[in-house]
Amino acid sequence: MSSVLLFLLLLLLSGVSLSGCIRLGNGGYEEWRMGSATYIKESLGHPLNDGGGACGYGDLDIFRYGRYTAGVSGALFGRGGACGGCYEVRCVNHVLWCLRGSPTVVVTATDFCAPNLGLSDDYGGWCNFPKEHFEMSEAAFLRVAKAKADIVPVQFRRVSCDRAGGMRFTITGGASFLQVLITNVAADGEVAAVKVKGSRTGWIPMGRNWGQNWQCDADLRGQPLSFEVTGGRGRTVVAYSVAPPDWMFAQTFEGKQLVD
Repeated sequence: MSSVLLFLLLLLLSGVSLSGCIRLGNGGYEEWRMGSATYIKESLGHPLNDGGGACGYGDLDIFRYGRYTAGVSGALFGRGGACGGCYEVRCVNHVLWCLRGSPTVVVTATDFCAPNLGLSDDYGGWCNFPKEHFEMSEAAFLRVAKAKADIVPVQFRRVSCDRAGGMRFTITGGASFLQVLITNVAADGEVAAVKVKGSRTGWIPMGRNWGQNWQCDADLRGQPLSFEVTGGRGRTVVAYSVAPPDWMFAQTFEGKQLVD
């Protein structure tokens, strides 16, 4: 066998695509798609660290999402389903604003980029449906394009998320309901379904309240809490006894992680 054929065989066995795709979990692939990107200057303060954004994460450093983040348009946001998902982005087709070689950056979707229906899609209405747009943090944008750029064309694709540690569960609520914010999700990044279980209950389905805040109408105080989390691509993990019986509202606990 020639060295060239051997090299190609090794690429295929290692999961590298020869058609411009990236391998996701469960053998899936996602092609590069065309979109657009802008950014918010850090000197103006990033809205994702002001009130939590539409995903509810609050301070992105505390919740381990760091500086490479983006708000996504409604066509991508999916009423919060995209929260926590990871996208590889590169600037293309603009010799003045794209960095040489079209380097890529991976960003986490942490907010919603609201439409502006009073402006045209190509002048201020970048997040109008059905545009697929990224409103990136300045740090992320400068990895792919020049600071002088206004809006740039990009290619993007979903990729698996690399997170340190386990999933994190921040518990809030009241006497008659329980709410949990789920963060630091690896692999899929997104969360599609959640169930909670106390020591005196069966599994209780939770509904998406907003972003990655999930809620059920149950008083589970005084019980250890377990969670069943299903990611955006269908894989499920059960994290038993994440919170001890004496848990309190506003506490954060770490549990089992989704894996590819």
